[in-house]
Amino acid sequence: MTVTQMNISIPKCEKGIGDVILAPDSAKLIEGVKCLPFTLWPDDRGYFLEVQRFGQGLVAGFSKETTQISAALNYPGIIKAFHFHRHQTDCWTPAVNMLQIALADLRPDSPTFGARNTIYAGNIRPWQILIPPGVAHGYKVLAAGPSLLIYATDRFYNPADEGRIAHNDPRLNYDWELQHK
Repeated sequence: MTVTQMNISIPKCEKGIGDVILAPDSAKLIEGVKCLPFTLWPDDRGYFLEVQRFGQGLVAGFSKETTQISAALNYPGIIKAFHFHRHQTDCWTPAVNMLQIALADLRPDSPTFGARNTIYAGNIRPWQILIPPGVAHGYKVLAAGPSLLIYATDRFYNPADEGRIAHNDPRLNYDWELQHK
């Protein structure tokens, strides 16, 4: 569905990447977004990570009856952005390689309306990210190899609940270019 069909207003933002989130308890996080480090158990064979436990962590409020677990394999350098949900909450776990995660608050009644966050997460920073409804989200693969994003949603996929915004929409004005040249 388009933004117009969903009656969503996109804030006009200056070019940039918004606030870079370096700590899970950052005061700069968009309202309702949560980050939680998770543990990787590496050994000489690779590593193990526990993605989710129902009733615990960021998915504590998700129902076993309606939760969906999905995965996205992404090729190096791709950008998947932006989409948002009216009702669905996502919980992302970047499991392989690094992602540049971009968030934008589209909720006019939110105290952080118009704010943008950038979170670098994956192998180097193993964080889960909870993304509430009304927060546009997307990512860019930063690694030379494929990335894997595993995510839980609090309800089954419904195309009518999802809206899309182009990665280069001039209103969000997110700068996907390399920042530290």
